Amino acid sequence: MVLGIPDPWVWSAYILCILITSFCVIYGLVNWNRGGEDEEEQILEELRWEEEEKRMEEDELGL
Repeated sequence: MVLGIPDPWVWSAYILCILITSFCVIYGLVNWNRGGEDEEEQILEELRWEEEEKRMEEDELGL
C-alpha cells in the first residue's frame, strides 16, 4: 500500500502523471527559445511568396 492506495495500478498512474509532467516542464525549459535562428530567412521567404502571389493575381485579373 503506497500513500494509502492499495491498488498498484492506481498509484502507478499517479506516479506516471507526475513523471510525465516533470518531463514536459524540463523539455519546455530546455527548448524555450529554440527555432528563432532562421526567423530572418522565413520572413524573406514569406515576402517572396507574397510578391509572387501578388504578381500571379495581377496576371490573372489583367491589372
